[in-house]
Amino acid sequence: MPPELQFDLSSIDLSQVIADKEEIRKHNPQRFEMEHLDGIIYADAAANLIIGYKDVRDDEFWVRGHIPGFPLLPGVIMCEAAAQLCSFYVMRYSSIEADFIGFGGMEDVRFRRPVKPGERLILVGKANKLHRRQTLFTVQGMVDGVMVFHGDIIGVAMQQKPEA
Repeated sequence: MPPELQFDLSSIDLSQVIADKEEIRKHNPQRFEMEHLDGIIYADAAANLIIGYKDVRDDEFWVRGHIPGFPLLPGVIMCEAAAQLCSFYVMRYSSIEADFIGFGGMEDVRFRRPVKPGERLILVGKANKLHRRQTLFTVQGMVDGVMVFHGDIIGVAMQQKPEA
């Protein structure tokens, strides 16, 4: 049985983008084929909540091989998109000082339904812990109002070493 929804998506306008890809790039370092977050549609810093999305396209690098004739968004990419959502939240809305937030791990992840090209994966992240060295978010992914995955994401504040 899936967990309770963290947020009632019917209470917001899912088409109202508050941060597009250009804004996301100001806070997240991923580029090219590793950019898996297309927009932010809701943020509530007081509630430590953020909602974004990934539009699953049929021209993405994984489509040809996962699974030929029946392309399914790999679970690891769902998790990466959710991690990028959480990273954006930390870098934009928290007081944690870091160059970026690294992917520290995941716990209690479950996939409940396949996600296919042409679908929009709505991602909800709720920060449970925001510490200078580590963050913990509960995340949920939905397509057409149905939960397709959920889990907990651990983030680690990272500093880039200065070039020698």
